[in-house]
Amino acid sequence: MLSAGAPELVGPATVAGYPVAVVVERVFAVFGTAFAVGAAYHAAVSLALSSTMDKRRRHRAQSVLRLAFLVVAAIAVLGVATDRWVPALVSLGVAGVAVSLALQQPLLSLLGWVYVMTKQPYQVGDRVRIDDSKGNVIDVDYLVTTLWEVNGELVSTNQPSGRHITVPNSVVLTSHVVNFSREEFPYVWNELPVQVAYETDLAFAKSLLRETTEEYLGEQMAREVERFRRQLAETPVELEVQDRPSVNVKQGESWVELRVRYLVSPKRAQRVRNDLYDRVLEAFNEHPERVKFPVSRNR
Repeated sequence: MLSAGAPELVGPATVAGYPVAVVVERVFAVFGTAFAVGAAYHAAVSLALSSTMDKRRRHRAQSVLRLAFLVVAAIAVLGVATDRWVPALVSLGVAGVAVSLALQQPLLSLLGWVYVMTKQPYQVGDRVRIDDSKGNVIDVDYLVTTLWEVNGELVSTNQPSGRHITVPNSVVLTSHVVNFSREEFPYVWNELPVQVAYETDLAFAKSLLRETTEEYLGEQMAREVERFRRQLAETPVELEVQDRPSVNVKQGESWVELRVRYLVSPKRAQRVRNDLYDRVLEAFNEHPERVKFPVSRNR
């Protein structure tokens, strides 16, 4: 026992039961580990992502690298903080199970991100429709895909509305995804309908419509269709594909509708349609005796 008047012995200062010196040492070790992992991440990005890589591949590779280094950083920081690597991994696994039970929807979105990165139903820059949302993909995050809306409630005719749509990645696992501009073949077939009267020389009108469209789009269409045929040959699908514009006829009550079919980039579809319509009307108006337009009357 201490005698009266003897000074009381004071132990070293502690934080949560640990000596302050040990806590400070661990804090510096954690920050040093995080800094080292961060530096390694930036070095890996600089080495793996070349300046010649296109934006789509660069975005995908950077997302995968970021997630991988986040996992490494979490394990490394936990291991340094506890100084026990195996228990740290076990603790991380137990925590992962608990989090998975509490955050099922975000984890489904993360799984959707993995699906998008591996199967690539779409990439940054593609024009897609996911569920009821249509637009150009501007970002694919771990949990959501962000679209620059096309059409929607504000505009029509395949024009951007200016709004951004955030779609959970989990939707990709349960809904139809339509890609209008995939990298392998970024074109779609489109049609321009033109109504003419029954008094029109249909053979002449069809020929003139086909010639006008071919003069505008024919050479480029032929090149891209050849590219499509090469891709088609690698599949078991047998499909007849015309390399020039074609015209189909649809009968109406008081008019005949001529539909010219052509190949176009979906992002330029409306501009091409407008230009083509102007050219077709100009060509038809040059032959009023053979091409007549319907009037407001019953046949």
